[in-house]
Amino acid sequence: MRAVVLALTVALVASQQINLVPEFALDKTYVYKYEALLLGGLPQEGLARAGIKVNSKVLLSAVTENTFLMKLMDPLLHEYAGIWPKDPFVPATKLTAALAAQLQIPIKFEYANGVVGKVFAPAGVSPTVLNLHRGILNILQLNFKKTQNAYELQEAGARGVCRTHYVINEDTKANHIIVTKSKDLRHCQERIMKDVGLAYTERCAECTERVKGLIETAAYNYIMKPAAAGVLIAEATVEEVHQFSPLNEIHGAAIMEAKQSLAFVEIEKTPVVPVKADYLARGSLQYEFATEILQTPIQLIKISNAPVQIVEVLKHLVVNNVAMVHDDAPLKFVQLIQLLRVSTLENIEAIWTQFKDKPAYRRWLLDALPAVGTPVIVKLVKEKFLAGELTLPEFIQALVVALQMVTADLETIQLTASLALHEKIATIPVLREVVMLGYGSMIAKHCVAVPTCPAELLRPIYEIAAEAIAKNNIPEITLALKVMGNAGHPASLKPIMKLLPGLRTAATALPLRVQVDAILALRNIAKKEPKLVQPVALQLVLDRALHPEVRMVACIVLFESKPSVALVSSLAGALKTETNMHVVSFAYSHIKSLTRITAPDMAAVAGAAHVAIKLLSPKLDRLSFRFSRAFKIDIYQAPLMIGAAGSAFMINDAATILPRAVVAKARAYLAGAAADVLEIGVRTEGIQEALLQSPAADESVDRITKIKRTLRALANWKALPTNQPLASAYIKLLGQEVAFVKVDKTVIEEAIPIVTGPKPRELLKAALKALQEGIALQYAKPLLAAEVRRILPTAVGVPMELSLYTAAVAAASLSVQATITPPLPEAIETMTLEQLEKTDVQLQAEARPSVALQTFAVMGVNTALIQAAVMARGKIRTIAPGKVAARADILKGNYKVEALPVELPEHIAAVSFETLAVVRNIEDPAAERIVPLVPALALQNPQTYAGDLSSEMTPEAPLRAPAPFHKTLCLAVPYIEIKGCIEVNSHNAAFIRNAPLFYIIGQHSARAALARAEGPAVERLELEVQVGPRAAERLLKQISLIDEETPEGKAFLLKLREILETEDKNAPVSSQSSSSSRSSSSSSSSMSSSRVTETATVMEPFKKFHKDRYLAPHGASKAVSSGSAASSFEAIQKQAKFLGNAVPPVFAVIARAVRVDHKLLGYQVAAYFDKPTARVQLVVSSIAENDNMKICADGALLSKHKVTARVAWGPECQQYAVIAKAEAGVLGEFPAARLKVEWEKLPIIVPPYAKKLVKHIPMAALKGGFRLERVGNADKEIELAAALPAQKSLNVIARIPEMTLSRMAIPLPVAIPINPDGTLSIHIDGDILSRIHKHIKEE
Repeated sequence: MRAVVLALTVALVASQQINLVPEFALDKTYVYKYEALLLGGLPQEGLARAGIKVNSKVLLSAVTENTFLMKLMDPLLHEYAGIWPKDPFVPATKLTAALAAQLQIPIKFEYANGVVGKVFAPAGVSPTVLNLHRGILNILQLNFKKTQNAYELQEAGARGVCRTHYVINEDTKANHIIVTKSKDLRHCQERIMKDVGLAYTERCAECTERVKGLIETAAYNYIMKPAAAGVLIAEATVEEVHQFSPLNEIHGAAIMEAKQSLAFVEIEKTPVVPVKADYLARGSLQYEFATEILQTPIQLIKISNAPVQIVEVLKHLVVNNVAMVHDDAPLKFVQLIQLLRVSTLENIEAIWTQFKDKPAYRRWLLDALPAVGTPVIVKLVKEKFLAGELTLPEFIQALVVALQMVTADLETIQLTASLALHEKIATIPVLREVVMLGYGSMIAKHCVAVPTCPAELLRPIYEIAAEAIAKNNIPEITLALKVMGNAGHPASLKPIMKLLPGLRTAATALPLRVQVDAILALRNIAKKEPKLVQPVALQLVLDRALHPEVRMVACIVLFESKPSVALVSSLAGALKTETNMHVVSFAYSHIKSLTRITAPDMAAVAGAAHVAIKLLSPKLDRLSFRFSRAFKIDIYQAPLMIGAAGSAFMINDAATILPRAVVAKARAYLAGAAADVLEIGVRTEGIQEALLQSPAADESVDRITKIKRTLRALANWKALPTNQPLASAYIKLLGQEVAFVKVDKTVIEEAIPIVTGPKPRELLKAALKALQEGIALQYAKPLLAAEVRRILPTAVGVPMELSLYTAAVAAASLSVQATITPPLPEAIETMTLEQLEKTDVQLQAEARPSVALQTFAVMGVNTALIQAAVMARGKIRTIAPGKVAARADILKGNYKVEALPVELPEHIAAVSFETLAVVRNIEDPAAERIVPLVPALALQNPQTYAGDLSSEMTPEAPLRAPAPFHKTLCLAVPYIEIKGCIEVNSHNAAFIRNAPLFYIIGQHSARAALARAEGPAVERLELEVQVGPRAAERLLKQISLIDEETPEGKAFLLKLREILETEDKNAPVSSQSSSSSRSSSSSSSSMSSSRVTETATVMEPFKKFHKDRYLAPHGASKAVSSGSAASSFEAIQKQAKFLGNAVPPVFAVIARAVRVDHKLLGYQVAAYFDKPTARVQLVVSSIAENDNMKICADGALLSKHKVTARVAWGPECQQYAVIAKAEAGVLGEFPAARLKVEWEKLPIIVPPYAKKLVKHIPMAALKGGFRLERVGNADKEIELAAALPAQKSLNVIARIPEMTLSRMAIPLPVAIPINPDGTLSIHIDGDILSRIHKHIKEE
């Protein structure tokens, strides 16, 4: 009975439940008022924003039960670029009028149970207009569940299939239902978006776990009233936010805010009538991309006649970038690319035919065409090369860029495959390699866009690999592996494993380089499917039967696949019993370096490395650098989401002196993305294998013998096998291998005749002839350095875009004229040394290089009809003119270079950065509005918006002074009368919020200018070198030094001392520091007396070698005081204070400015050498009339174990002086060297900085593993001693005032060939040198 009552109750409730499906009756037309708004900018009021607004009436009428018509009545488009919210929207009347006909065409759509189905429209309705309709239909998309009021599902919408949360409430008093729907646009099963330039980047999910760069969400609110058969949507509002910051949202972010409102007005009886046209199926509710990909967001071009416009822009670029680059050249270059993107193949071919024979136009086209990135360009480049219209270098350059820029669809992939298989391409190995590598990259890009890409795309490569394996064609196997490595398709794992050693017995017979390439081909697969690669890589690392290099390369792949703690611990456990020290050193250093990694995507691996390193012995840290090693270093700023990482791998071989392989890689992190920017690898496998077969591989001999045998083997390179490469290198950009090169015996044999044959002499002869006739060159090189875009649909139905563009143009004009006297003979190779010595060469050259670079970062609306965006625009422009004349009179030993005056531009460098709000439409280009993001009014009156922005203010970030920063700094360079000025302007929004983003936005600029200063004009700058006996004649001012032993010298020194004492009083320096330091050092030394005692045994006195031999018997030598050595040097100096009085200068150097008033300004250097005393003296003096400032460097070789030098400077070299002594000897029982620096007096600026530096020494010493002792060393002396207890270790002791630093047994990467008795242990046989000379002579 109870069950019956319960059933009846449930049935009664169900009968009273409201049907939530929106009702549109067949005989009625529902009229709604619709408004949509899309604005971009910063959320704070008082700053500029840009956007659009759409107003219209919307008529909905049912045709059948599930088919409806929708028509827009009285649509009006508005555009906005102004200060929000003060400035009003401006009606875009011309654009509305141009689109009115399309906008008012009714569209048809399917609608059942609240779900929008197919959409139909005539062909005359463009995708852009239809997307506006989809924005309205998206409001009507409602998925109701009858039994739940709160639920979550994946709902289809205009932006894809995304996670949606519903909450349904019934307001019985108001008699309506409130429905709230929210969408998380970051969690979508299928997201509608287009990415350009991001195919080779990796999403760093860990980088955005705590901080978000891009946040997207949408909220829908509905008020529904019950109707006869369902509900009536009385009102619907939508708010969608896209928040982006390249740094971190907590530091401020730009937003794109979309708002929609749909309000019921009335019901009419007049039905909506479709137009008389075929209604075609135009897809579903999902957004349809139109021409956004072809349209750059930085400029809006009305394309009426693309070929004519291309010619106009091309002529502008050629004409205006001759002498120097035009300011807007980068923007014009981007414009040229955009016009080429919308052109047909026929139009581009016609333009190529018109300009292919004009060199300047041809270069600009060849630089622009590859950046277009459409399949048309790949087809054009292919056809022109096969027709012989492109040279090989031109084709390779164009093809490499085009394959990286082109959209990777099935058509382009097939086109690339046909190019790779073409018979003409097959005959040029280097070209075929470029195409094949590009084919792999194309597949990789396609699989990023289409994750379900079929493995069939790689079938041609699999067939090539299978055929090459059957024929044992090693070059083909290598190429196929590199292509599969670029593609990174998981299906390639099976064919690659057939070539991995240890896993397949057949692969063991393959050359070592093939095995290594097979392992490296797993790297891109490991990024997609790490679980598939990790077991294979670990098995290879642990297989001791394999070659050490194979195992170490497998170790690289293993750690790049981000292994778990269990895998890394397994590896660490295996290393405990590993016998190959190269593998141990490489793996240990790799794990050790990973413990220091801070990048978020490697955090789990770093944690695993910390665990593994505890399982290994710390003694492995002391392994010598001659063993293989891995290095990793990185820096990552989490608050800014910016980072960089570097890796280096060095794989050595115990048998030879050359490393087997060296790999270096750079990685970058930005805004939640990561990319392997650049990787370079070099292998010497052929050389190594050849050396391993030589006696140099004998492990029983010492390293020096190995070096000698290695040199003999290299000298006998003709005996090496022809089919084996001696070395190879590759380069990767963004994780894709773009080129590799092999050097083998054949390459060497072909290169030697080219270098030594007649062609180089002919080229030299032609170059010299051209120089004498005069050369005038103008060259310009453009580059689209970056094009990164993400295009997303919004709720309004208009696309928004995040993009970064960087374009640059470099131009240079060069003129060179040479005069050679007497003229060179026709047969240059017959010219004798005597003839060359009598040659006088004069050269005059003028160059004017200039560079213009522009960068744009854009967030906003980008369509072919209207653009409304906030933009950051940066510009750099530099011009560096120069004119020089050079002369070389070889007979007289005179060489002169002159810098001649040139016409200077107003600014030699200008940098600017500004943030703007921009709106423009295609129908009214003249109405473009550009508004600074930070207006001048806000800067003058920041308090105007203080009330609105109070929530943004914090006690830690008070309101800052809003005055713009402006400063000009000028500096005149003495003597040459040139003045340089830097002008800096800046204003930002930091007065709103103390955050990095607000410091960036605004307007910033800096300009540098050079101009003539006041005073006599400078005709030229001269640098002259005179070698030989005529050097004394070229000196412009007689050099003399005061001898303090003479009465005149004593009088001069007395007067100088009085002057210097007066200067010291005017600029006092703390003289008590030395005494206080002595007292503090004595007290501190007593505190650490125990530590001094511990190291007293190693800090034995330094003993010098005997004069004519190396080490004396142990204990027989005596410590020699520095005083006796100094006295011998002083004795030499007393013989001749100034060497110029006894010997002529060896050479003289004069640097001077030649002015119109003929006043001497500049410096001269004279060098003297006294052979009997082995003494060298260098005197630098001013050539000005009343300037007696000099720098004197005086040095002498006192014995073969000791050299002493004294550097003095000041008036007559009497103000400051430093003495340096270097000598060889013993420290304890070990050969050693010592460097001692003493000073008499230093400039007053030195002691303060020295004291600051000394404060950091204890911490630096601790980090460097040095022992620190506080002792009272000499106040004005620094001593550094290094001893060799063994050929592969070093003891270092450094004594400075107040402390002594020491470190024992520092491992050295290479052995130092010095025996314990101080003799050299290396002897290069004379037959090696003669053998090398013989081979060179034969060639």
